[in-house]
Amino acid sequence: MRNALLEVAANSVASACAAQDGGAGRVELCSALELGGLTPSHATIALVRERLRIPLYVLIRPRAGDFLYNDRDIEVMQRDIETCAALGCDGVVLGVLDAEGQVDMLRCRALIGAAGRMGITFHRAFDLARDSHRALEDVMALGCERVLTSGGQSSAMEGAGLIRELMTQSAGRLSVMPGAGVHADNIVGLAAATGAREFHASARQQRPSGMRYHVPRLADMQTGEWRSDEEQVRALVTALQTLAREPGR
Repeated sequence: MRNALLEVAANSVASACAAQDGGAGRVELCSALELGGLTPSHATIALVRERLRIPLYVLIRPRAGDFLYNDRDIEVMQRDIETCAALGCDGVVLGVLDAEGQVDMLRCRALIGAAGRMGITFHRAFDLARDSHRALEDVMALGCERVLTSGGQSSAMEGAGLIRELMTQSAGRLSVMPGAGVHADNIVGLAAATGAREFHASARQQRPSGMRYHVPRLADMQTGEWRSDEEQVRALVTALQTLAREPGR
């Protein structure tokens, strides 16, 4: 498979650097991965931009929960997008639905307008759309570069059939990027099942806490951080490189 690319969802400066060092082709920067990802702080974006040589996309999601946003939410998102543009980010990752499960074209266009020349990824709000095929046409009409999807399932492997259908429907007009549950042991099979060329993974592990003092009754507040792991990233990239060397790929 030629030109396969791994994007890593990185939740910190350390995670973004680990992704780059492990060979990732792009970073999607966020915070609060345990909530599905939220917009990171201004300082985090600025520091990651300073340290990365690979493309940096930033998640624009102002709160956890659904993707039905009001005018105040949209204003926050527009300001965050403007910050990303000012800091020299390569792109942003966004998605807005209406109450009926359709892509909210009006609000998405407002956000994309704020992005200027930055690239646009439509995120997994796509997986909550009423009709995936119609939603894909809407995402393409918005001019998005790619859509991140698990094929409407809890993992991309489970949704591989729909992802392949979306690949066929897109006909190269945008990249359909599988994400959710992607790791080194299944990325080759996922590539074969979908025909995708870009893949999204967090490649994270929980690091042990460095605290020596503990309060037993508050154990849930004393765990170590989750961080993208350089070796997991490297294993994913190596698997993709193996695909590229296979005859007929």
